[in-house]
Amino acid sequence: MSSRTARSYAYLSIAAAVITIALKFGAYLLTSSVGLLSDAIESCVNLVAALVALWALTYAAKPADAEHTFGHSKAEYFSSGAEGALILVAAISIAVEAWGRLLHPEPLTQLGLGLGLSLLATAVNGGVAFVLLRAGRRLRSITLRADAHHLLTDVWTSGGVILGIILVKLSSWLVLDPIIALLVAINIVWAGFRLLRETFSGLLDATLPKEELEIIHQILNQYEQQGIQFHAMRSRLAGTRRFISFHVLVPGFWTVQQGHNLCEEIELKMIQALPGSSLITHLEPVEDPASWNDMELERPT
Repeated sequence: MSSRTARSYAYLSIAAAVITIALKFGAYLLTSSVGLLSDAIESCVNLVAALVALWALTYAAKPADAEHTFGHSKAEYFSSGAEGALILVAAISIAVEAWGRLLHPEPLTQLGLGLGLSLLATAVNGGVAFVLLRAGRRLRSITLRADAHHLLTDVWTSGGVILGIILVKLSSWLVLDPIIALLVAINIVWAGFRLLRETFSGLLDATLPKEELEIIHQILNQYEQQGIQFHAMRSRLAGTRRFISFHVLVPGFWTVQQGHNLCEEIELKMIQALPGSSLITHLEPVEDPASWNDMELERPT
């Protein structure tokens, strides 16, 4: 992944957060809507999250060193974890404010201009979320994907708030405004938990996704048909990097050079199929019983 490219998307997210904060707080000051206030608070979280994402992407791009021999790519999980936690804090703040307004409803003012500002902010978030989501998938960055999903949550939040305010205007039922804000808070909590779950999965060295494991299986199957055998397959995902290791069992009469060439060939095919992968292969004679005594993990079928 190009670290410079990823960071450029983080700067885009920061710029979008600053713009939407200004627009949404302006809408809140015009209308006094607690729903719009909840929307503005979430945009503040977006800004903090975007700043954390920029730090994480910068740190994750650092090359491996003596202290971190596998690199720094796991730094991205700190960003997604921080963003998940910030989302939960925002949800609590929104719920507290909405509960107070539910007990003491207040009239809304200047709804036309306020809704216009909110719609503009929603359009900005929606556009940036779409760009970040595509970039996150292309660059395999959990940081960009987390930021994109957060912004998409913000878009749905804004849509619900705007709908609620329109219903308040049509029905004059002021209590709808804080009710919508409470529903927004619940939705935000769900988004936060999903981000935290993905973060914990990455920090616990989860295996590669099923579709990527299937690609590995297809490559190895080509050699199994030639009598080569494999076992002790292990894989893990760390940010944008994949780590894959397995044992290669070949006829004992092969030369070291033959075995080395085979491992190099297999590793090259896997790196071409799964860019950003680091591979470790261990060569063993297939006839030796000791080759089968090590811990073996079954490859998925």
